[in-house]
Amino acid sequence: MENEGIANSKKRMKPSAETESSESEGAITKVAEYEAAVNTTVSEQMDLEIAQVHEKINRFTQLVSEMLESGKSMLKELSNEFEERMILIHQEQMEKWQEEIKELRLLDASNEEADAVLQNAKYLFRHVHVDS
Repeated sequence: MENEGIANSKKRMKPSAETESSESEGAITKVAEYEAAVNTTVSEQMDLEIAQVHEKINRFTQLVSEMLESGKSMLKELSNEFEERMILIHQEQMEKWQEEIKELRLLDASNEEADAVLQNAKYLFRHVHVDS
């Protein structure tokens, strides 16, 4: 119990609400007046700096936009050239394979003729041996 009495006596007393509000209002008024004075001179300078930053943003945005358009056109040209080249390569390869097919057909026809001649020769040799 004694400790409670000591603890209660050590507590700070709250200042009255009126004293606090009048002190804070006075401080706020002083800060507002100072900021208004500073803001008037700083505001013009800040506005100028902000305008410069906006101008930098606009120039950079324009530069990026131009680069994007340039890149798009370059990629489109490259894409068209690539497509044309791929079509040309495909056509050349198809022509090579078609020529290879023609050669194989000619070879097959030649082999068929040779086989027919050999079959006739075999037939003739068999009949010659049988007749003799």
